[in-house]
Amino acid sequence: MSAAATAPSQDSRAAPLRNRNFRILLLYRICTILSYQMVAVTVGWHVYGLTGDPWMLGLIGLAEVLPYFCMAPFAGYLVDHLPRRKLGALACLCLAITPLWLAAIAAGWLESSGTLMIYAAIALTGCVRAFLGPVYNALFARTLPRDQYVRGASLGSIVFQGGLVTGPAIGGVLVGVAGKPVAYGVAAVFAILAVVAMLRMQVTEPAPQLQRAPIFASIAEGARFVFGHQLLLGALALDMFAVLLGGAISLAPAFIQDILHYGPEGLGILRAAPALGAVAVGIWLARRPLQRNAGRILLFAVAGFGVCMIGFGLSTLFWLSAFFLLLSGVFDGISVVTRSTIMQLSTPDHMRGRVSSINGLFVGSSNEIGAFYAGTMARLLGLVPAVVVGGFATLLVVATTAWKAPKLRRLDFRELQARED
Repeated sequence: MSAAATAPSQDSRAAPLRNRNFRILLLYRICTILSYQMVAVTVGWHVYGLTGDPWMLGLIGLAEVLPYFCMAPFAGYLVDHLPRRKLGALACLCLAITPLWLAAIAAGWLESSGTLMIYAAIALTGCVRAFLGPVYNALFARTLPRDQYVRGASLGSIVFQGGLVTGPAIGGVLVGVAGKPVAYGVAAVFAILAVVAMLRMQVTEPAPQLQRAPIFASIAEGARFVFGHQLLLGALALDMFAVLLGGAISLAPAFIQDILHYGPEGLGILRAAPALGAVAVGIWLARRPLQRNAGRILLFAVAGFGVCMIGFGLSTLFWLSAFFLLLSGVFDGISVVTRSTIMQLSTPDHMRGRVSSINGLFVGSSNEIGAFYAGTMARLLGLVPAVVVGGFATLLVVATTAWKAPKLRRLDFRELQARED
């Protein structure tokens, strides 16, 4: 462990922020999120402007999640066995390639018929994103002592959701004011800043393993750990199905143009609203970390997320729709902090890369699969029914999880920390 991670922690709400390496890690995180989210909002506007088809918006998610699924297990293995800072810097450098590629397409410098080249660029992002989360989660435990994990996870969620707020807002404004090539170019700049952050970190890397297990056996070891841990598996499954079935944000370009009748600035507001709510609750949880009844609060939060999706689907007023998305972010923020804390407290250091990759398969990929699901359901049922049905399906998932995972329902973070120490 690093010196920061082994030193006695300070009894202060701001203690994690006094740690230089943790601040740099947060800078890495927000820069990667800003880059990715600016590309996401810009490419959604780009594709819908070319096609006018909400199903094509769903294909953006599919183009990203397929390579993500293929790469994630190997990314976790590499994070556990290679220098994490250098691997993170290389991933961020590759992250910059996608917006530069898309900027060339949008500016007409690179000839592209239809949307095939756009989807190819997004596929590259899918491969790169498989490394970003595992690198962050592995370095998280090298920068903070264990008793700061709960507050550190809350601060990490604030930064993550802050990127989700500002990224779409900046992207939407830049598209409307300066055009798509400029929005893509700024996204590339943020990716390069993340490279610099990774190279400036000073943490002790784990000692190299003299005898490494075969790659597939090592990946299987991580999978067995997750599937044998009811708390971790229950939290991951709950989040995955809720986002997959209840997530409607991928359809925001269609809602903006066909139902709410706003421009790209409105799209940025809708994309940012959930993250703004999550930032607010993240600040609250950083000051008052969850301890007792954390499992019950998690279940109620995901149920609230489903209700908000139903409200968003039925709304025909722009600011009412934005309010439902804002409130959905509050509930989702509780879920994110709780799941992140469970993962950090439960995972051995030598398995953090692999467990984080599995977490990404459950949670990170559910956004893209959910986008494809939402686009397909919108084509079959229409925009509004697709979102409303997804919200009700989320409520069913919560009820099933509460029944099947009693340990999650009774979760108390104090007991988990004491048991795993």
